[in-house]
Amino acid sequence: MREILYRDAVCEALDEEMARDSRVILFGEDVGFDGGNFNTSIGLYEKYGDLRVKDTPISEASITGMGVGMALAGLRPVVEIMFSDFLPLAADQLINQMAKIRYMSGGQATVPMVVRCAIGGGRSSAAQHSQSMQAMVSHFPGMKVLAPSTAQEVKGLLKSAIRDDDPVVVFEHKLEYAKIHTIDDSLELIPIGKSDIKRAGEDITIVATSNMVIKSLSAAEKLEEDGISCEIVDLRSIIPLDRETIIGSVKKTGRLLIVDEAYEFCGIGAEICANVLKDVFHSLKAPIDRIGMPNVPHPFSPALEMPIVPSEKLIIEKTRDLFSH
Repeated sequence: MREILYRDAVCEALDEEMARDSRVILFGEDVGFDGGNFNTSIGLYEKYGDLRVKDTPISEASITGMGVGMALAGLRPVVEIMFSDFLPLAADQLINQMAKIRYMSGGQATVPMVVRCAIGGGRSSAAQHSQSMQAMVSHFPGMKVLAPSTAQEVKGLLKSAIRDDDPVVVFEHKLEYAKIHTIDDSLELIPIGKSDIKRAGEDITIVATSNMVIKSLSAAEKLEEDGISCEIVDLRSIIPLDRETIIGSVKKTGRLLIVDEAYEFCGIGAEICANVLKDVFHSLKAPIDRIGMPNVPHPFSPALEMPIVPSEKLIIEKTRDLFSH
């Protein structure tokens, strides 16, 4: 076990996979000289050179399109899109090309590429640099979608994503990049499509994504003082969804709260609720509830933004409310 910054875990995953496989290349805006968005690729340009670590123009559609072409040609590109807010700029390449080519070619062509981007509010970055776009991407078939919570998850899942033969989108939370996490080096790869029970509990299941897992774990400690035992499920993989773990947990606890920072309307919480309801209905002691961002653009002002970003306090309040039924 050792301590590591979340951003350094990203860099380690990239470094190890580039050293293992010469087909792995990294490109995006400022990944080279500047060491990547939030310093996630520091030193890689110097180690692997300009042919494998490429700075690109500011054109998300071109960056993603180049990744699709390189993947079709036999490489394993890792594309960095600075913020998930910019994914709509690459929508055609992402949704109509990258995600569809295996299907449209009848399996004759594959697109083994990774798209990395940062999500999350809380930095006063306003409406165009604060969104969490995982629900939007998950709506379209053909891509695997990951939302790692800690340094352990981001390293293990990113390595698995790079080795996967299908396109994978990895959402990394920007507030975690500079935080210290504990990592176990014996857990090299984390399987895609398998969630993790971070804390066992008896009274309520809290399914969370990305850094909402960390907030949920903190909330669970305080709720324990009230005699409420929370089981925290780190979703890790949005697509494919690990229904079995969620269903098994809810059948045990009888309550379900889903926490995701993306917009609540048409969000991950609604999908999980609909997806598992038929299987857990007779075990429920209270209605399923969810937490997400309200359906308004992110304010620039911290005084306006912070109250609407899902918080530990809101998780505690929602959990307690589920015990009032």
